[in-house]
Amino acid sequence: MKILYILLLSVLFLSAQAQIDTLKQQRFNLHFQQTVITQTHPGFSAKYSGDNSLSPFHETASSLTTTLFGGARLWKGAQAFFNPEISGGAGFSKTLGVAGFPNGETFRVGSAEPKIYVARAYLTQRFSWGNGQDTLSDDNNQLYGLQSRHYFSITAGKFGMADFFDTNEFSHDPRTQFMNWSLMSNAAWDYPANTRGYVIGAYLDYHQPSWDLRFAVTMVTTTANGSIWDGKIGKANSQTLEYEKRFGFAEDKKGSFRILAFNNNAKMGNYRLAIAENPTAPDIVSTRAYGRNKLGFGLNADQYLSKDFGVFAKASYNDGRNETWAFTEIDRSISFGGVLNGTSWKRKNDEIGLAFVGNGISAAHRDYLAAGGYGFIIGDGALNYSPEMIAELYYKLNAYQNKVYLTPDYQFILHPAYNSDRGPVHVFSIRAHIAF
Repeated sequence: MKILYILLLSVLFLSAQAQIDTLKQQRFNLHFQQTVITQTHPGFSAKYSGDNSLSPFHETASSLTTTLFGGARLWKGAQAFFNPEISGGAGFSKTLGVAGFPNGETFRVGSAEPKIYVARAYLTQRFSWGNGQDTLSDDNNQLYGLQSRHYFSITAGKFGMADFFDTNEFSHDPRTQFMNWSLMSNAAWDYPANTRGYVIGAYLDYHQPSWDLRFAVTMVTTTANGSIWDGKIGKANSQTLEYEKRFGFAEDKKGSFRILAFNNNAKMGNYRLAIAENPTAPDIVSTRAYGRNKLGFGLNADQYLSKDFGVFAKASYNDGRNETWAFTEIDRSISFGGVLNGTSWKRKNDEIGLAFVGNGISAAHRDYLAAGGYGFIIGDGALNYSPEMIAELYYKLNAYQNKVYLTPDYQFILHPAYNSDRGPVHVFSIRAHIAF
């Protein structure tokens, strides 16, 4: 706790200093966030359980993340960002047993004890031209100032792929929006990351007033859901390409559409080969070899229907031949939902959100689990396959001056880990989020 108090005092001091900076181009800033999520699920029906099953007995689990967001303007067009982070706690059953896991702030880490680490440390160089400028607000990893509407930028260092790709106005951030993994990003996008969700690489962005073309090449880890980066970059790497189009039928009815494609190369195991080697107890780890990849794509759209109400939809797919490497064991996914601002009931900074998700896996992945195989997220020792279906409802309450938010949340999970012999699961959550 002493560390947290020191961080808070540092934030208050440096944030005050940042206000002295010129209003035209902020030289540096510092922001803070802390998110605590507590979840519980009652007992549920399960005909059997395996090593990676969600416990059918009552559970309660909590997670905590604390992040400092530091930014500095260097020379012309250059900015640097540095984010130390502390995270701790755990998800239900050691974050196992549900492909669309209900807590987006919990990752597959080995220990529940709080750990401090560098989440992000990267440099961005921007080359601008043309007429027209936009004003950027003072925000996390964003400096206040004017920005050209035409630029090309290069970013290198450590960052999160979701910082730049597959964003969505209503369904992207588990700290402030929907909490389920399936609603953070396109769920079948096995985005490159280490155990805590960050990656080392380079990111390019060609920005125009109404569209962006983005590309990233990054490292991958030596093992699935690993923390050690694979130094054989020629054999172990990832490429991600995205096109985003922004549009608006009116000033208060803006929207956007994104199409994303990805290719991950790593020392992956193969589902069919694992079954062939051991039909009664297949082990994906024993089949790992370089030269394997995972290809996929995602579609992502959001649209305001009025100034207070917006909707979104996502659909994603990957080939599912080789093992999941970084995110979660989902090979096909579709989701949609909406978010309503509280203006109509005189709570303009509150919001209510409702979303639905359907997740699936490839035939090879399905057969592997049915034969008793295990991935790094799911595996019940057997499988009576059905798509994993999820619904989530939340109400975000502005508890104090747009700095403290409390969010009760309910999730209904049908066929957890694609198994109709288990569940359904009812998950009740409360989230406290502080940001300034």
